[in-house]
Amino acid sequence: MAVNSAKQDELQKEVPKRVTLVRMYSYLLGYKKTLLYVAVLILITLAATLAGPLMIERAVDVYVANADTEGLIRLGIAALVLFSAYWLCTRKYMIVMEDVTNQILLTIRQQLYEHIQTLSFHFFDSRPTGKILARVVGDVNSLKEVLSDSVTKLLPDMLTLIGVAVIMLWKNWQLALATLLMLPVLAFFMFLIQFRAHKLWQIHRKKNSNLNAFIHEDFSGIRIVQSFAAEREKQAEFDVCSEAHRDSFIDAVRISDLFSSLVEVTWGLGGFLLYFIGIKIVGVDKIGVGTFLAFSSYLGMFWNPIRNLASFYNKIITNISAAERIFDIMDTPSEITDREGAKPLPTVSGEVMFDHVSFAYTDEPDRLVLHDVSFTAKPGETIALVGPTGAGKTTIVNLISRFYDATRGQVLIDGYNLQDVTLKSLRSQMGVMTQDTFLFTGTIRENICYGREGATEAEMIAAAKAVNAHDFIMKLENGYDTKISERGGQLSIGQRQLLAFARTIVSDPRILILDEATSSIDTHTERIVQHGIAEMIKGRTSFIIAHRLSTIRNADRIFYIGDGKILEQGNHEELMEKCGLYYRLYESQFERR
Repeated sequence: MAVNSAKQDELQKEVPKRVTLVRMYSYLLGYKKTLLYVAVLILITLAATLAGPLMIERAVDVYVANADTEGLIRLGIAALVLFSAYWLCTRKYMIVMEDVTNQILLTIRQQLYEHIQTLSFHFFDSRPTGKILARVVGDVNSLKEVLSDSVTKLLPDMLTLIGVAVIMLWKNWQLALATLLMLPVLAFFMFLIQFRAHKLWQIHRKKNSNLNAFIHEDFSGIRIVQSFAAEREKQAEFDVCSEAHRDSFIDAVRISDLFSSLVEVTWGLGGFLLYFIGIKIVGVDKIGVGTFLAFSSYLGMFWNPIRNLASFYNKIITNISAAERIFDIMDTPSEITDREGAKPLPTVSGEVMFDHVSFAYTDEPDRLVLHDVSFTAKPGETIALVGPTGAGKTTIVNLISRFYDATRGQVLIDGYNLQDVTLKSLRSQMGVMTQDTFLFTGTIRENICYGREGATEAEMIAAAKAVNAHDFIMKLENGYDTKISERGGQLSIGQRQLLAFARTIVSDPRILILDEATSSIDTHTERIVQHGIAEMIKGRTSFIIAHRLSTIRNADRIFYIGDGKILEQGNHEELMEKCGLYYRLYESQFERR
């Protein structure tokens, strides 16, 4: 299975920018009525904006020229009313769009999180958690300004640009063309710049993801780092990731800054052409002072939206890579899903059958982890899986839980093919305990009851007593209401594992899987919990993976797994009599003691 590390850039399929933009803006369609209301407000502000220079023209060429004081006063009052409306409407649509944008970001983040939850173990095993967090948090946040500005800035600026161009062509087409001459030049150079800018921002997003992954991994393993006094080495690695992040940002910003410089240059040339053509070609005597002042105002009103549009275009290039990364995960297929027509699995007795099962990871289809494995576990039977690391033991129990699907053959429970039943109905009847004891930040009560929503107080306490966890819980200051962190806080590793046992028991599973579940418990605690395990597996089909062979001597059957196959099977006495692989493993373990 290929694994991406915190130091490697993620691979990402190339998607046309147009497709990504259409998909991103499709989220705005859910707010059509709100957007229509915003559009009306924008049109009011546009009318006020375009009316300004015309008022200046009329004031100079009519009222000032004719010394009409009353006319100037009336025009001033009209201007005050108009620009008050402009201010109120602008403030209103900015507030409305802020709310719409936040709602869209919430929707995208919820959809992304919901989809990630459906992805298989292969997705999580093949990349650092920090890189997933970077997409759910940082990349989604990066879309905020783009979505908001698309309505509050892009739309007004485009309408302003069109309105100004129409008015200028109507007032004097020669001066209007002088203003528009530099637009093709601007468009050409912006088109060239955006190709390079997009690539550099993609690289920066990947470096940002690498940095997030490194920090998350480092802090998650801080105990190991400090135990080995590896702070200096980790600091050096952090510096490398941080410098790569900084350098990629600088490279991207340098090319993106060319957008604003290009606009300023073309704006200046456009102004020069306006005055040159107005004076030399059209002639000063043919243009009224008011008209020329109006055109000067329109020149600013024309190029200011262009500058804003260039800035927005730059923002699109900057952040479209974030949208690409988000949709890249959303488009990652869920390998383990309910088939069409899948039915709920009824309450099972617990028979588990492997029918010529082979398995390989999807990214390494030619490397089989399991080879033609067949067996049947009877209801209530305890099956122990032993063998060397990497032999395929955990893969077998992962197939029973349908965390992966068999490449060939089929896995059945009570005769039902696992791929024909719903995941929820399957996993609700299974209890899984692994060597990685994970507790959620919260109370002990919440962690135990996580195994089954709605578990009663009595059921919770009974589960804790079954694994001898009740006594140490009651010695804590707040008993079952004691708050703990995901690292366990004041709890020992053994106590954390006992809580995980209780969480599994309270779910009352029909099939139980214990994958090295006692690996973190000391020998004394193991003896205490063995009684709880014995109670837990009564009446349940159980699969136990253990390197401590003393913990599985009483199993009904023991499978010795090697090279993805069942090489030996039988109970402890039968396998010891064979003097085969299990016998040698057992003897070597007790010789070491």
